[in-house]
Amino acid sequence: MPTGVHLRDVREQLFDAAERVLLRDGPSELTSRAVTTEAGCAKGVLHRHFPDFDGFLAELVEDRIARLGHTALRESAGTGTVADNLTEALTSLFTSVAVAMVSLITFRDELRARLRRTHPTGVPLLTEATAMVADYLTAERDRGRLKENADVHTLAPTLIGAAHLLFADRKGTPPEPEAVHRMVTTTLAGVLARD
Repeated sequence: MPTGVHLRDVREQLFDAAERVLLRDGPSELTSRAVTTEAGCAKGVLHRHFPDFDGFLAELVEDRIARLGHTALRESAGTGTVADNLTEALTSLFTSVAVAMVSLITFRDELRARLRRTHPTGVPLLTEATAMVADYLTAERDRGRLKENADVHTLAPTLIGAAHLLFADRKGTPPEPEAVHRMVTTTLAGVLARD
């Protein structure tokens, strides 16, 4: 690796390599050596920028949480249909590395312990995705597209959990968009005011 590479470039290179290993080989094969080999750099590069491997993984998860697209979903409120907006957001979330990240968090005790410092409840990434969906549903309820009594704080985790189950087999074929849409419309059937 050339010297003088900006820290952010190295971090992104290592994060992207970790995602590729995680998606291809699963959490049990995600090691510092696998990441640096995938990134095409010396193992010491990772340890020069992160305190240890679990510290690296914690920062990777935090970085990916920051990329969830919270603003984009919120800004879609009032446009298109509620079901279409949620179908697109959930498909985008779960066809990304999110399912593999949840497996990684579950698989590594030390990573989970570190993430508990900033995310004391729930499964990081899924908890933030749930908040993102609840925020969107609140905006749609405020616009009158969901019934006034719609319990967004029950609907959001229901949608996230059901979507996670649809996408959970990371090696299998992802569900068809129609299956995701059907799950969303079924979940929202009693609360849609108009769409």
